[in-house]
Amino acid sequence: MTEVGSVALNAHVSPTGFPALVLNADFRPLSYYPLSLWSWQDAIKAVFLERVNIVAQYDKAVHSPSFEMKLPSVVSLKTFVKPSTNPAFTRFNVFLRDKFSCQYCGSPDDLTFDHIVPRSRGGHTTWINVVAACSPCNLRKGNLTPAESGMWPSQMPFQPSVHHLHRNGRLFPPNYLHDSWLDYLYWDTELEP
Repeated sequence: MTEVGSVALNAHVSPTGFPALVLNADFRPLSYYPLSLWSWQDAIKAVFLERVNIVAQYDKAVHSPSFEMKLPSVVSLKTFVKPSTNPAFTRFNVFLRDKFSCQYCGSPDDLTFDHIVPRSRGGHTTWINVVAACSPCNLRKGNLTPAESGMWPSQMPFQPSVHHLHRNGRLFPPNYLHDSWLDYLYWDTELEP
């Protein structure tokens, strides 16, 4: 597994929590980043409500007086959920689009938004006017345009597709991946010889 700098992403995923990877009916994850995971309790509830099929299981089981069930580690939805084509405009998705790095200096630390055209000059908070910036660069640029500040982003802002965000999300794998999940993750990436 690749670790990206000191970025601790999906830190809530731990082997002791027994999360279940959730696949769409086509056996692709509902989301790569954040990785589509349910608690073991939600996974079992979905099994009993007949909304999912169990694809793989942990060795750990839950018991009642008359019933025993191994915890699901991978479930697939019985009904296909059409993926959204337009991602939500959120701070997290802006950072993911910009690969969690300042678009001026490349630093991954202390990230915030920067408006290319400042709001005080008519700039809007939209995909095409906002980039990830570290606090020092954001303060340095201040209320100036790129031409006035001499600070140009390494990549001009754009509205990403869900596919683009998923591709970027694969660059930041979770800290923990259960072995049973590996066959369903990153299956469409190029294999090494």
